[in-house]
Amino acid sequence: MITVNLDKMLCERHMKLSELSEQIGISMTNLSLLKTGKGRAIRFTTLNKLCKVLECLPGDILNYQPDPDGVDMEEDIYSD
Repeated sequence: MITVNLDKMLCERHMKLSELSEQIGISMTNLSLLKTGKGRAIRFTTLNKLCKVLECLPGDILNYQPDPDGVDMEEDIYSD
């Protein structure tokens, strides 16, 4: 399971979500979905903007943790 550490990054940088939204041009709604882990995807362009503004690496924002139930992935649309 992928977890999002956006809250932690914002806290460490003393930045509000609204400030981040303005700086990267992404709506508060979309950032809030990402922050709460309710988003299902992220574009590389968005990840790039986040890393630039937060001065971090993608791994600082996104983290992988094995699913406790042993099922790590839903069916992938690109699978054979």
